[in-house]
Amino acid sequence: MPKTEAPGTGGPSGQRLRWWTELPLIVLVYAAYSAGRLVVRGDVAAAVDHGIGILEAEQFLRLNAESPLNRLFTSQAWIGVPADFWYASLHYLVTPAVLVWLFRSRAVHYRAARAWLMISTMIGLVGFTLLPTCPPRLLDASHGFVDTMAQYSGYGWWGGEASAPRGLGGMTNQYAAMPSLHVGWALWCGVMLWRHGRTPLARVAGVAYPLITTIVVMGTANHYFLDAVAGAAVMGVGLLLVRPVRRLSDPVMATLRARFIRSDGVPSATESSIVGAGCQTSVGERLPRQRKQSVDLGAEPSAGPAEAEDGAPAAAR
Repeated sequence: MPKTEAPGTGGPSGQRLRWWTELPLIVLVYAAYSAGRLVVRGDVAAAVDHGIGILEAEQFLRLNAESPLNRLFTSQAWIGVPADFWYASLHYLVTPAVLVWLFRSRAVHYRAARAWLMISTMIGLVGFTLLPTCPPRLLDASHGFVDTMAQYSGYGWWGGEASAPRGLGGMTNQYAAMPSLHVGWALWCGVMLWRHGRTPLARVAGVAYPLITTIVVMGTANHYFLDAVAGAAVMGVGLLLVRPVRRLSDPVMATLRARFIRSDGVPSATESSIVGAGCQTSVGERLPRQRKQSVDLGAEPSAGPAEAEDGAPAAAR
């Protein structure tokens, strides 16, 4: 029979993964990423200089994908509004959905996939710290970019400040454009769907999702083309680091799980020994399959069906 994957199995030595240990870990990493992204806002003047420098580099390389896409999204609301919803929503929905799908249906691949995503996200945070970058939409109007999120804000929940909910724009870092983790996360989702999806539709989605996301981030003037390239490069570096990071982290995680969680997922503090010290039992206590012996001193104990089933020879009668 073909070997099937049991939900939640994928840890070292076939150890069963538990959602109540995975979810806090993912939430903790994402919270650290969000907090770090907010704290390291960087200098605005330096961010603008970096943004202009990227534009000049693209002009030198004869790349100009952002401007025509931004003009299209600005002039055609039937394209711009769905693109804004795509940018503001899908990375919060699709990425967790793919993680849950891997955990439940492709568990043997889940641990490496989760490590890849987390390592790459932390590398992206380093990029935001070292290279704060002004997105095209925040450059001077002379550069020709229009903030479609602000233009179509009446259609969605976002305001004029990035994709944050209206009134909460001050709680996000608008100068974290390099690298584009919108593109990076979409690429991760695409690879997972392509490699582990079992239907043609999953593979089509695996190709379409990162490509459309790349077009959207440029058309909405949230990222430069080179931001998208950097997002893909970050995912490549993260993939290369998965094995060495896991070699370092897996023994630590295995030790913690062995210390705090039994193999069936119950905390070890709740375990209690059935047999006391020296294999002694209290008065009246019986171990499983223990037979009540006769009080007659001369009586020979007889073997019942239970002992016979266990392989003990039956006494001659």
